[in-house]
Amino acid sequence: MKIAVLYGGTSAERDISLVTGRAIGLALAGKGHDVLLVDPARGDAPVGPKQAAAAAKIGAEPPDIASPGGGVGEGGSALDAVRGRAVTEADVVFVALHGGTGEDGTIQGLLELAGKRYTGSGVLASALAMDKRAAKVLFREVDVPTPRWSVIRCDDAVGGGGGPRFPDDVPVSRVSPEKMSRAALGQSAGWGADRFGGYPLIVKPNDQGSTVGLTLVREEGELAAAIGLAAEFSRNVLVEEYIPGREMTVAVLADTALPVVEIVPDGGLYDYQRKYTEGQSSYTCPALIPESLSSELERLALLAYGVLGCVGYARVDFRVTDELEPFCLEVNTVPGMTAVSLVPMAAEAVGIGFPDLVEKIVELA
Repeated sequence: MKIAVLYGGTSAERDISLVTGRAIGLALAGKGHDVLLVDPARGDAPVGPKQAAAAAKIGAEPPDIASPGGGVGEGGSALDAVRGRAVTEADVVFVALHGGTGEDGTIQGLLELAGKRYTGSGVLASALAMDKRAAKVLFREVDVPTPRWSVIRCDDAVGGGGGPRFPDDVPVSRVSPEKMSRAALGQSAGWGADRFGGYPLIVKPNDQGSTVGLTLVREEGELAAAIGLAAEFSRNVLVEEYIPGREMTVAVLADTALPVVEIVPDGGLYDYQRKYTEGQSSYTCPALIPESLSSELERLALLAYGVLGCVGYARVDFRVTDELEPFCLEVNTVPGMTAVSLVPMAAEAVGIGFPDLVEKIVELA
């Protein structure tokens, strides 16, 4: 089978996507498929999975969203990539683009228009899952518990494009400490710490993944910097109730929940550095939790996956309190496939090796 793997791209998750795409490409090539990798940041410039090795590494920090290509030459676009020969001649396109246009429904829409089969969720599910606020509204409709939240709209944000506006947004005209006092934001809007019972709070971009731009805010004096950081990646900044407890995730493959993975970060917060630096987090799969909690997490994962309209595969992230109460954080429609990624770990626990996993995802497409 001819398979084009779209990887890299121009989002803040570019580094992770490069590693994910190379791993997928090598696995599929090892299964006997004819595989080419295409980086939309380079347009239509396909390479083989072995030749992709040089660029495939993850730094301790995400790349600068203003120039995430980082030396990719004159560059290209997702449209160039979809129009290119590697994609047009492929039987299936494996979408391994994390964040940005690769995970928000844009590339899926281009592939739909081009009449190409592709892996993972479609346009609507991808867009809904990437917009954390939209996903949370739908979670609430089907009784999937999720932390309380508000959204701050930063009109002068560096990244994130235009972004939607909603009536309950709290607008901030400038991303600066003096504009982000409680008075400037407006206590009457009920947006922040008072609404959630005080600090700490989680502040993160509304439409990014991989914990890019995430901060645990422990006191009011840290809030402005956290909002400013998140606004580097998105116009809409999510301020979310912090749920003390444990980090859990459930992968879904072909509408079936895989075993729960527990994540224990070194230092407490599962941020970008601890997620992608080997040795800074430990993992247990299946998680050492009561069977009743495991069943409940799997049930909620399938509900969250279903209400967004996901297909193929995805990963659903949770926080679980000391009282074993779960809260759904988000659904990842293009989850990582790196050496420390969680979907391959969960699949391995039920006897599905990495090459068989990626081939199954292709078959589902």
